[in-house]
Amino acid sequence: MYTRREFGTMALAGLAVPRFLDAATSALVNGVRLGVQTYSFRDLPRTPGSDMVDPLIKAMLECELVECELWAPQLEPQFDSGARGRRGQPPPPEAVKAREDLRKWRLETPLDHFREIGTRFKKNGITIYAYNYSPNASYTDAEIDRGFEMTKALGAEVITASTTLDVAKRIAPLAEKHKTIVAMHGHSNVTDPNEFATPDSFAAAMKMSKYFKVNLDIGHFTSADFDPVSYIREHHADITNLHLKDRKKHQGDNTPWGQGETPIREVLQLLKREKWPIRAYIEYEYKGQGTPVEEVKKCLAYAKAALA
Repeated sequence: MYTRREFGTMALAGLAVPRFLDAATSALVNGVRLGVQTYSFRDLPRTPGSDMVDPLIKAMLECELVECELWAPQLEPQFDSGARGRRGQPPPPEAVKAREDLRKWRLETPLDHFREIGTRFKKNGITIYAYNYSPNASYTDAEIDRGFEMTKALGAEVITASTTLDVAKRIAPLAEKHKTIVAMHGHSNVTDPNEFATPDSFAAAMKMSKYFKVNLDIGHFTSADFDPVSYIREHHADITNLHLKDRKKHQGDNTPWGQGETPIREVLQLLKREKWPIRAYIEYEYKGQGTPVEEVKKCLAYAKAALA
């Protein structure tokens, strides 16, 4: 038998993972595919002078999770100087330079760099289902286009995007060009009609392109006072994957799972019962007492119990 530490060391070294361990870490739990949005591990330290790839792989192996939605900033260099301008004022030169450095990195980093990252995850038995690449108004069209190329190089099937309706109009022709699904991620800001938060905002996006789908965050959806169970039942064919978290209604806080008002168990039971191919990914966002790995393990245990 291998200890968890030995298993993680073997995997990070690129060694073959024993076949008998594959079944123990299957993404399927009673017919529902569980995984993680790697934003959950945002507070883990980076490899010095590098990215988050090795810490992410190690964390996922410790959690026995083998599917993920990969958060783009964890692959990107940290150019941000921390300088911020005053509201309504132009950004300081340091911030402008940091933004241009990041743009240059995105456009000029060889795609083989992303292929190599995808291979590292794959060698460790981890599937990158989605690349969470979120264009905003500052992105050039070339930058948006490059996100599709990165996604394919990583081996991911879809892009998930925290973006706006205005920017989605620019993404649509590129989704058509690359024939790649882009799933819009919603938050709970229902006061800005340009934000993705309401059923109507998702519907407006899907009218723009047949490649536009929904990445439904059931916690944010609940906090915005919508019913995720009803929405999933009605729109399951248009949902790629869910973000699982627990929030309270009426713009309430993130809470440890089971302490909020998000119907996590009911949602997972619905997926189990109906056998819809919608992935359910943990997004650890509340203020936990343990390490990110410890808290994600708690969330996974909750999800497994809900599917029992």
